[in-house]
Amino acid sequence: MAGIAIHRKRRKLKSEINVVPYIDVMLVLLIIFMVTAPLLNVGVDVNLPQANAKALDSKKDPVVVQVDKDGNLALMHEGFDRPRAVSREQLLNMVRGFKSADADLVVYVAGDRDARYSEVLDVMADLQGVGIARVGLMGEKTAGSAGK
Repeated sequence: MAGIAIHRKRRKLKSEINVVPYIDVMLVLLIIFMVTAPLLNVGVDVNLPQANAKALDSKKDPVVVQVDKDGNLALMHEGFDRPRAVSREQLLNMVRGFKSADADLVVYVAGDRDARYSEVLDVMADLQGVGIARVGLMGEKTAGSAGK
């Protein structure tokens, strides 16, 4: 028996990563996300015209451009006793005149609750296009914020 050599087989080391635990974790996370994803879809109701903000203090009465629900424009200025109905071109020409008299002119756009949002934005963009740097939106106080 001395002549018989016992050959031991050496096992070769494997250089592979065992990915089974990673697959298990991935599948558990997939199931969790599949269950929770439908619960994350939540709708939000938005009612833009009301605000609880304080009124701005101004030395002069600002120019107010009113946009009604049909897209008609009216202009109110400190020299007017009531709003004047104007076309878009008349509005821009009058605002240019006010701007030449007062470099720090402030213009507020008062959009009707039922007015199209795009109409109000178009008026604001046109006012900024004629050089009015301070164009803002006007709103009414909510009923519960009268004392604030």
